Amino acid sequence: MNTTKLSSKGQVIIPKPLRTAHHWETGQELVVINLADGILLKPKAPFPETSIDEVASCLNYKGSAKTLDAMEQAIEKGIKAKYQ
Repeated sequence: MNTTKLSSKGQVIIPKPLRTAHHWETGQELVVINLADGILLKPKAPFPETSIDEVASCLNYKGSAKTLDAMEQAIEKGIKAKYQ
């Protein structure tokens, strides 16, 4: 179990093994959530959460749906163009 102390300025040091395990670097923003028996620290999302409808609605594709075969051919063509 890792322990830490609250400083006179209200600061808490998160032990290095925990920072390493969560890949938290200097400057990481954390969301502080108040719970009945303590607090929960979670990394702040780099951008607001969105739904698939919000993201897909910006595509504005008006043509017919592509088949799986057509998509695979396009991917193969792109790979060949990049590596030949």
